[in-house]
Amino acid sequence: MFIPKILLRQLYTRGSLNSTDNGFCFMLRNRLKDATLESIKSITLNGKDIPESSIQLKVGKADPISIAELNDGANIDFPLRANIKVTVEHSEELGAEKQTLGINFKAAPFGKLKFDVEDVLTSGDSSHAKIPRDLEDDYCEEIIQARQKFFEEFHGGKVNHINHYSIDPHDLAGNVESFIGVAQVPIGLAGPVHIEGEHANGEFMIPLATTEGTLVASYNRGMKLLNMSGGVKSTVIGDAMQRAPVFVFNNAREAREFVKWVNANFETIKQEAEATSTVADLFYVDHYLSNKFAFLRFNYRTGDAAGQNMVGRATFAACGWILEHYEKKELIKNFFLESNFATDKKASQINIMRTRGKRVVAEATIKREHLLQVMRVDPKQIDYHGRVAAVGSFLSGVNNTGLHSPNGITAMFIATGQDVANVSESSAAILYSELTDEGDLYLSITIPSLIIATYGGGTGIGTQKECLELMDCYGRDKAHKFAEIVAAVVLAGEISLASAISSSDWVSSHEQYGRNR
Repeated sequence: MFIPKILLRQLYTRGSLNSTDNGFCFMLRNRLKDATLESIKSITLNGKDIPESSIQLKVGKADPISIAELNDGANIDFPLRANIKVTVEHSEELGAEKQTLGINFKAAPFGKLKFDVEDVLTSGDSSHAKIPRDLEDDYCEEIIQARQKFFEEFHGGKVNHINHYSIDPHDLAGNVESFIGVAQVPIGLAGPVHIEGEHANGEFMIPLATTEGTLVASYNRGMKLLNMSGGVKSTVIGDAMQRAPVFVFNNAREAREFVKWVNANFETIKQEAEATSTVADLFYVDHYLSNKFAFLRFNYRTGDAAGQNMVGRATFAACGWILEHYEKKELIKNFFLESNFATDKKASQINIMRTRGKRVVAEATIKREHLLQVMRVDPKQIDYHGRVAAVGSFLSGVNNTGLHSPNGITAMFIATGQDVANVSESSAAILYSELTDEGDLYLSITIPSLIIATYGGGTGIGTQKECLELMDCYGRDKAHKFAEIVAAVVLAGEISLASAISSSDWVSSHEQYGRNR
C-alpha cells in the first residue's frame, strides 16, 4: 500500500522527544487507520542504528515489550489514535540541536514502511506550573479531580459548578483536552416553525442555547408570523468543504505548468485523497496563480460531517502523492498544506461566492394582514428599511446584508454541538425582500457558507446529541435536513428584528425581556 512520506511522518508525535534517567523516549501515534505492528527492522538516531536490546515499546497500560519479542511474533495492536511509547537506553546525552530519528518497520495492512523525522529534545524546565495529565488515561476521574484541584489552587478559587456533568468523560476523547468539567449554557425553546424543505418537512421545535435576553422570544415571534403565512421554504443549493494548499516555485511560469499537470492528473489525485476516508468526495480542484505561487483549492463533499479535519487529511495525502510524482518535483521549493485561502474560520468573499459548508436558502411570502396583526408594521416599512440598511451594509463592508443571522446560528450551534468558531464563516448572509402585487412581503435569505454537522465532532456529546435527536437531526443522512432548519430559524429572526426596528419596538422589547438587573 502506497503511503506518501509526508503522511507517513505523521505517525511520529512532534515534540515528544524527551530525556529519561538513562536515555530518551518518544511517542508514535496512529493517524492513519487501525493497524497491527508486526515487526521493527531498525530504529536509528542521527543515522546510527540503536541496538535492539536498548529499545522497549509500550502501548497504553500494557506491559512494555522488547523489539525481539515483537519480531518473534508478539504483534502489537495499534488502533487509530492509539499511542506507542518508545523508550531507549542511551548513554550519550542528546544535545539541544535537532535530532534525526529513523524508523523501519512492518505493519498490517500497510506492509513495510520507513520514514525519518527531525525533532528537538523537549526542555525539562519545571519553573512553570504544569496542568496534570495522565498519558495512559487522561479522562479518568482521578486525573480530572487533580486538574480541578490544580485550577482551584492556582487562582485561589473554588470549583462548584464546572464539575457537575452527566456525560462520560471518556466519550470526550477527540473533543477536548485537559478536561475539567462543563460550561452550562441555558437553553430556551422556540417554535414550532413550519418548514417545507426537501429534507425537513413539518413542524420543528428549536433549542436555542444563549444568555442573551429577548433572543428566544424574538425568534419565537418570527416563527409565529411565518407559520401564519404558510411557513418557510428551505432549499440546500450547494455543498462543499475545502482545504487550500500552496506550492512555491522559482517563478510564475513553473507554477503555471505545475497547475496544468495537476489538472491532467486530477483522477489519480482524487483517488489518493479519497483513500483516506469512506466519506470524502473530491469533486474538483480550483487553482489560483499569483506571483510564483500555485494555490490549489480542493473541494469536497463530506456527507454529514462538517469535514475540516477530514478534508485536511485527504488533501495531505493527495499532496504527498503530488510531491512524490510530479515530473519536475525538484522545482517545488516549498509546500504548505493550508495557505489561508480556504479561509478556515474566517469570513471571506470567496466563500460567499464559491460556498463553504452548505449553501442554503430560506424564503417566505408573509401576508400584509399578518404583519400588521403580529408585528404592528406594514410590509412597505420593512422593505424600505431593508433598502436603507443595504446602503449601510455597503458602506461598512460587512459580509451580511441582513440584521442578525449569527444570533440564531450561534444559539443553535451551541445547543447541537457544532464548532462554534465556524460562526465566523456561517455569519455571511444575503437578505432580499420585495413587495408583491397583493401588498404582501416576500423575504428570502441565502446563507452561502453554513458549516454544520449531524455526525462526528461535538454532535455525539450528551446534551448536544439530545438536542439533535429531538429534531430528528442526529446521525447520517441528516445534514441537509439540519441545514434547512437552521436557515428557516434565521429567516424567523430576520423578520422579527426587522419588524421591531421598523416599528420602533426594538428598545422596548429589550427593556422587557433583556435586562436581569
